[in-house]
Amino acid sequence: MKDQVLGFLVNTAAELKAGEPGGAWRRALPLLLLTSALAAPVYAQQPPRPAPPPPAMPSAEAEARAAASAGQAALPATVANAGIVRSVVVRGTERLEPETVRSYLNLAIGDRYDRDALDTALKALYASELFADATIRDDNGALTVEVKENPVINRIIIEGAKRVKEDKIREEIRLAPRQIFTRSKARADLARILELYRRGGRFSASVEPKIVQLEQNRVDVVFEISEGDKSKIRQINILGNVKFSEGEIRKQMASKQSRTWRFFTSNDTYDPDRLAYDQQKLRQYYLTKGYADFRVASVVAELTPDKKDFIVTYVVEEGERYKFGKVDLESQLRDIKPAEFRPLIRIKSGDWYNAQLIEDTVEGLSETAGLLGYAFADVRPNFERDKEKLEMNVTFQIGEVPRVYVERVDINGNTITRDNVIRREFRLTEGDAFNSIKVKRSKDRLMSLGFFQDKLDIEQKPGTTPDRIVLETNVQERPTGELQLSAGFSNIERFIFSASVRQRNFRGRGQEIRLSANISSFSRSIEAGFTEPYLGGRNLALGFDVFRRDFRSFRFTGNNTRDTTYTQVATGFQVRTGFSVTEFWAASLRYGLSREQIGLDEALFFTNGVCDPLRAGRFLCEQLGNRTISTIGYSIIYNSLNNNLLPTTGQRFSFNQDVAGLPIGIKFITTRANYDWFTPLFAGFVLNLGAEGGYVTGYGGQDVILTNRFFLGQPQFRGFNIRGVGPRVLRRPLDATGTPVADRRQALDDSLGGRAYYLGRAEIRIPLGSAGAELGLRPSIFADVGALWSLKTPSLTCQNGPTRPAPRLPGQVAPCLVTDGVSSGFVEEFLGNTPRPRVSVGIGVNWNSPFGPFRFDLAKALLTQPGDDPQLFQFNVGTAF
Repeated sequence: MKDQVLGFLVNTAAELKAGEPGGAWRRALPLLLLTSALAAPVYAQQPPRPAPPPPAMPSAEAEARAAASAGQAALPATVANAGIVRSVVVRGTERLEPETVRSYLNLAIGDRYDRDALDTALKALYASELFADATIRDDNGALTVEVKENPVINRIIIEGAKRVKEDKIREEIRLAPRQIFTRSKARADLARILELYRRGGRFSASVEPKIVQLEQNRVDVVFEISEGDKSKIRQINILGNVKFSEGEIRKQMASKQSRTWRFFTSNDTYDPDRLAYDQQKLRQYYLTKGYADFRVASVVAELTPDKKDFIVTYVVEEGERYKFGKVDLESQLRDIKPAEFRPLIRIKSGDWYNAQLIEDTVEGLSETAGLLGYAFADVRPNFERDKEKLEMNVTFQIGEVPRVYVERVDINGNTITRDNVIRREFRLTEGDAFNSIKVKRSKDRLMSLGFFQDKLDIEQKPGTTPDRIVLETNVQERPTGELQLSAGFSNIERFIFSASVRQRNFRGRGQEIRLSANISSFSRSIEAGFTEPYLGGRNLALGFDVFRRDFRSFRFTGNNTRDTTYTQVATGFQVRTGFSVTEFWAASLRYGLSREQIGLDEALFFTNGVCDPLRAGRFLCEQLGNRTISTIGYSIIYNSLNNNLLPTTGQRFSFNQDVAGLPIGIKFITTRANYDWFTPLFAGFVLNLGAEGGYVTGYGGQDVILTNRFFLGQPQFRGFNIRGVGPRVLRRPLDATGTPVADRRQALDDSLGGRAYYLGRAEIRIPLGSAGAELGLRPSIFADVGALWSLKTPSLTCQNGPTRPAPRLPGQVAPCLVTDGVSSGFVEEFLGNTPRPRVSVGIGVNWNSPFGPFRFDLAKALLTQPGDDPQLFQFNVGTAF
């Protein structure tokens, strides 16, 4: 009997696990061994007896034992005929009441019974999954039921889970502490754990279940997991292809062959669902190339002999290539006449058949019908295949549907954002005629708020009548509050520390409130602001800002080191308002008042309490003083972007003008314009073409001071240093022979800014797929062109100081040599004041890293002008903590 039980246990364990027992629980019995052992008949629990000699015929007791081991009632041979139940005695219960056991028997005192009735009663006990062992003995109607209850689970232990989080595994397990342990639940849990690993691509994973017996009929259930490596796709074979090579076909698949350079993607991991998706991708590819009869005959994934990887084989049937035959349009809608709308069909007879053109045409006709108020336009392409001519005749049929009106707009999923904040972005309200373009525009405006996840969807559902529609908006809110402390290093400002608090959806009303402070080697600032986008529920925005900014300009003093030149401290405020003129056009007004103080370090640049031109330069000495700046400005804005945060299509244009000196302060006028155009190219690539320019001029006899001019360089003009483009004064020291030093790094470089500038850019955003999106990487290639100029020649030091003729270096413009009687002197020259273009090209990467935002640019200046300061490598990074 012992051999029979052991054989049963081995077979059961082999069905559920792979591998050998091991670990700290090697001495524990396998999980299913417990239930199998407990299922042994009651005779296994009695003291061992001497083995009797083999009988010639099976005894009644042996038959009873064999029946019990097969899950049947252990009945003595005397129960061959029917009888009457005289009593039912239950033995062996611990947690259960005897009446609970009797309730499963369906036998009461006085009932007639036979062998089949007792067999049914015993099966009912096992089916309850409350008992590990049960027997029924009959003594002329006196039934004795002996049971052994299944153990109670004390705890569930998971060992070896590293690649899959333990919490995720526990979500799949149905066994739980304080529940009764059963074999069926254990088998199901084991299968669910293995399926979880298979979904992650680990087909070699194995799970070994074990139990540890405790007192009071309790057990610890242990799942020992051997995760193994991810199963890769070692090879993808294509059979049956004639028109296209295997390499071309593989490019269309989401699944990729495992190669060492594919460490950024998981597409080389075996996934049965991805194989099914690849079949659709292949069919779509062939259908766009004209092969209308293409089909994938079979897909076979074979495990390699080492059981680590898969070899996938596709068998394809390409068929013949078709052309478009007759293309026609039929419409049952009175507002869509075939003769007038046939130009919307871009398909021409004789072109190669392309299923993508069919889908685009259906979508275009549906959108056109949607513009006319037919939300549920029924556009169906009917195909007629001519296999002799290899032509595909297509007729687009627009079925008759009623014109639809918006019955109501439902909003789901918003727990913080108020309904009115969402509804005011809708371009449709209750009672309006349906318009598909306005629905799409509503979605774009909601996404531009930045309050919701990308899964925002506006579903079109039938209303109470056929001519009514319900727009159901399902949103998933994202956090809109930001509390950030960051520190980092930038090659623009060296050390950086910033702290900011910002809430873009304050109180769920769409209001924005912010407070920030920044400290770096060359700037300090503190700012606060508030914006109400819809004042009093009207389409009128109102906001204000208060600030104090302390900026320390710098210049290069040699070997790429810097020292502080002038300081600019500004304290003030700005009040602004904005409103929409049309759906895409908007305007804004603003007024700002600030007080500026411009100074120089007296220890470095003053002599006898007076600014020394020999140390600072006359152009800097002339800028010192305190000034009031009072500006009134306006902006005209056009915005059709589909997403303000990360646009892929649309345009944005702004024209800005500010007039200073009204009613007090220095007098100047600043004019700027900016334009951006985005369009998708192919396969996720996005093209951005942009241009901007500006001009500032004084009036009332005043010139524009240094701090109110434009400056150009990184980060907006990549390939050049900070303020590396435009008018500047270089001071080149003289060597021992009195010759100016040609090394740019040894010169003092003061950027003076300009009154006019232009900047153009062309940039292509490169997709990296889902893996790149998860990492937050957005690479791009770009080209920039621009210039900064229109500055009057400044007052150079040599105009009122001891001078002598100076030799010219290549590229110098009217240099003057200054001698101060102490040093060898220097050559001071004014360069870069030209509208001639500068051009740079390069590659860049935006990375939303775990340490903060990171921007890297590698740009080469292809075209420069004398005085410009190119820079090949630029980066900016911050660390959040």
